[in-house]
Amino acid sequence: MKNISKLILLSAVTVSLASCDDLFDPAIENIKDVNSMYNEPTYADGILGDAYILMPYSNGSVNDVATDDAVSNDNANGWRTIAGGAWTSQTGLSNDNWRDRNASIQHLNTFLENADKVTWAVDENVNQMFIDRLMGEAYGLRALNLYFLLQNYGGKTASGELMGVPIWTSSFTATTDMNVPRNTFAECMQQIFDDVKMAEELLPLDYVNIANDSQVPAKYASLGVKNDAYNRVFGAPVWCRMSGRIAKAIRAQAALLAASPAFNPGSGVSWEDAANYAAQSLNDIGGVSGMPQKGHVWFTAEEDATLGASENHPEIIWRGGYEDNCSVETDNFPPSLYGKGRVNPTQNLVDAFPMANGYPINDVHSAYDPANPYANRDPRLSEYITYNGATQGVKGDVINTSADNTTNNDGINKEAGYSTRTGYYMRKHCRSDVNPNPSSLLYKRHYVKRIRYTEIFLAYAEAANEVWGPTAGGSNGYSAYDVIKAIRKRAGLGVGGSDPYLESAKASKEAMRDLIRNERRLELCFENIRFWDLRRWNAPLTETAKGVSIKGNTYNYIEVEPRKYSDYMIYGPLPYNDVLKFSNLEQNQGW
Repeated sequence: MKNISKLILLSAVTVSLASCDDLFDPAIENIKDVNSMYNEPTYADGILGDAYILMPYSNGSVNDVATDDAVSNDNANGWRTIAGGAWTSQTGLSNDNWRDRNASIQHLNTFLENADKVTWAVDENVNQMFIDRLMGEAYGLRALNLYFLLQNYGGKTASGELMGVPIWTSSFTATTDMNVPRNTFAECMQQIFDDVKMAEELLPLDYVNIANDSQVPAKYASLGVKNDAYNRVFGAPVWCRMSGRIAKAIRAQAALLAASPAFNPGSGVSWEDAANYAAQSLNDIGGVSGMPQKGHVWFTAEEDATLGASENHPEIIWRGGYEDNCSVETDNFPPSLYGKGRVNPTQNLVDAFPMANGYPINDVHSAYDPANPYANRDPRLSEYITYNGATQGVKGDVINTSADNTTNNDGINKEAGYSTRTGYYMRKHCRSDVNPNPSSLLYKRHYVKRIRYTEIFLAYAEAANEVWGPTAGGSNGYSAYDVIKAIRKRAGLGVGGSDPYLESAKASKEAMRDLIRNERRLELCFENIRFWDLRRWNAPLTETAKGVSIKGNTYNYIEVEPRKYSDYMIYGPLPYNDVLKFSNLEQNQGW
């Protein structure tokens, strides 16, 4: 058997799914093989379910603490370790995603090879609809996993060639030769596009119940399918699973990555491709006119109070389930509110928020007051970040982050591992109607966001500006300028209904590029995006994280944590053990 240790590494959780009885002598009993799928649809769906379990989304980890946007007060935080210069090809960041994404793809390939042999329903037409839907889900999930593999491991080898990862479109067994070279980045992107196309063909845009037979899609209506049978397969009860809308959003994300400076040329994807793929997602809600007006505060109590377990906020393209708890508040509230203050926004990020009139704080027209730095600022600053003098919690407590705070441990560096290191606490994701106080715990509902529309709007703006300039949009009918204008207006920026800074920026692709990147930084802060954005932009990674130490009315801006990255770290490393083990698996340059 070739490379059996690699097989076990990549599919330890899937070994029971392959015909591998010869791995064990005597054979382990009560382990089902692939053939067991055919007459047990619950078991078969469980194989697909394993791919959902392994998805690369987290509601807790915030990798912004490895960027210029935040630091962590937790010494054990892995992202903090990486930012401090300890990123190697042997760290968990390198190994975990490689293992989980490849294991998920193995599940999906196993499922795709066998799904049409499973008896999902006695009725022939219903059975075919189940086959279509579930295989469509698998194609979409395979595209998702390959996108995350490219984000983590795509890069240039020592020869300068832009490479992706090995593409697996069939399941491997104990006899599969795993010592294969990486496919090119362009080949990987084409695979993503092919899988999304298959998902689109097989899946509805959304899972919703239809009211009558006339709403049954033509391809099923021609078979005599009625609305009740259609709803059984494609109706609301499965709304949170992979859909056509979600697959299109994943394609837009992947295309933006591929069109970016670090991956282009060589990716086979142009800025125009990226813009058009994003537009295909946005056009489903009417383009800019469909932008959710409170999408920037989708996480607040006001915005999700009326949502049921099977509903989405209009800002959210895809989310997981919900949790009734206070864990995000326990992790991130200041100590006086029984929190651990884990994620500390930097002064760098605070300074990136403009004034309410839309001008950057260093612009002569901004009216920024250094003696009162949080006054008249972009409203998103107070919505995303808790600064000195802000209120938070169920009682609206005033938070004192100053160095001379003698009342509690909310002040900067008052209590190791709990108080802020920068003079700021993260407010985004936290609900102020939650109380982590052990003596009066108050839980509220939290939804796990995966993809939201603002990210796709910003992807479109970035790509459209690069290919058509600020004010054109190809055949899409809206421009980068239109998108950024809507986002800034929604946030509450401007003067008397106008946004003079935006108007000045639209005269230059370069100025608009800087504005789009800054809006992306603000809107998507603390959503595990900037760590990857800096790399795909080929932007500087070593800007020192800064903070503010306040004493009385004096604001002393301090250096908090240096960022120790080498230039080659715009691309992540493949796991050391795999590169060592497989001679054909070439490492990215520098690692």
